[in-house]
Amino acid sequence: MTATDPALTALAQGWCALSLLHGKIESRIERSLQSGHGLSAREYSLLDVLSRQHNGPGGHLQMKQVADAVVLSQSATTRLVTRLEDRGLLTRYLCDTDRRGIYTDVTEAGLTLLAEARPTNDSALRAALDEASDNPELAPLVRAVEELKIAV
Repeated sequence: MTATDPALTALAQGWCALSLLHGKIESRIERSLQSGHGLSAREYSLLDVLSRQHNGPGGHLQMKQVADAVVLSQSATTRLVTRLEDRGLLTRYLCDTDRRGIYTDVTEAGLTLLAEARPTNDSALRAALDEASDNPELAPLVRAVEELKIAV
């Protein structure tokens, strides 16, 4: 294969289209959440991930797992957690069984804000996908996203 191989060129174009779709979605969600709720898309994502924790075995995430779930480095995730904790949306505490482990939970205020922001996030996502579906290069990716059935 060479750098001008049509398969590689098509792959690169596909990646560019996926990146463009992601950027359009993230930008729309960011604007909507920021203006409607004072949340960034990353903050919303973190609150959403942490709100799904439970008290059963394996129900609380370690910081590395949280970082992976929100697609940030551990240090960036820790800074984000600290910002939300300072706003009273999260709380941290030591793990009962492993004193080295620190868990993070969403506070009642955080759950309330998340519940208020969820329809905004969903509407912004739908609007971004609808707009992108008008672009012939992005329409197949939009269909793929719409057809995904991921167990949560």
